[in-house]
Amino acid sequence: MKKVFYLLGLLLMVIASIVVYLGVSTPSLSAHHGGLDTHLYLGDSANQPLIVAFGGGSGGNDWERNYLKDIRDELLARGFAVLAIAYFNTEQTPSTLDRISLNAISDTILHVANRYPQIDTSRIILLGSSKGGELVLNLASRFTHFKGVIALSTSHVSFPALTLSANTSSWEYNKEEVPYVPAPFKTLGPALRGDLYGAFSLMLEDQEAVAHAEIAVEKINGPILILSGTQDDQWPATHMSQQLINRLAKNNFTHSYNHIPLEGGHTEPLHHFDWVYDFLEKEFIK
Repeated sequence: MKKVFYLLGLLLMVIASIVVYLGVSTPSLSAHHGGLDTHLYLGDSANQPLIVAFGGGSGGNDWERNYLKDIRDELLARGFAVLAIAYFNTEQTPSTLDRISLNAISDTILHVANRYPQIDTSRIILLGSSKGGELVLNLASRFTHFKGVIALSTSHVSFPALTLSANTSSWEYNKEEVPYVPAPFKTLGPALRGDLYGAFSLMLEDQEAVAHAEIAVEKINGPILILSGTQDDQWPATHMSQQLINRLAKNNFTHSYNHIPLEGGHTEPLHHFDWVYDFLEKEFIK
């Protein structure tokens, strides 16, 4: 019996040591840090506005996958070029969403756009869903050559990297981590149960951290469209989207902006792209 208690105590010490280690150890940057995978879809017309599209927290290049082909084809039919970008979880990109370089993404977009005379580089619009929504808001608030944002099921703050330790930022700008809302120990329980909504809600209780990590969306150089699902079970997207609207109003944002809550879950905005098409036609078709 003493041996059982000894082994149990030793196991608890090991678990505690791992928790402490993960809390203080910073993972190394990936050998592919700054690497991106891109796929450009280009129409035949001249002066095509460019939609730069990003997926969410599962990684890979969502916007070159078949399940988004109909939307991609409709954008092309409406005269827009589409640049699909993978920023992690491919052979040429970091394996995890950790301190993704905003500078590298911006430079890559401009490099691609400037290579093709059919693209109108004065009309580059960012489109992202979930973590991709968080990404495009961070990008557009720092680089004025992006002229509009479409954020689906997004957040109003930056969150930690999607790593085991979760103690670094998801994003990096000018070689410094973008401020983020940390994941306190109390989020471990919901996370282990698969309750991501609960974990993110607990993180948002830290009002001081939230204020520090809010995305400065008032600096975006163009109109903004936000769609969210009111029954989102991944994170409180509708609440966070409304915080973005509140910040824009508070700062007297001069471009148009709108948040459309939809009855449905995390992926519901993908089923209501007419809102996106109308936004694009109104704001970017000459």
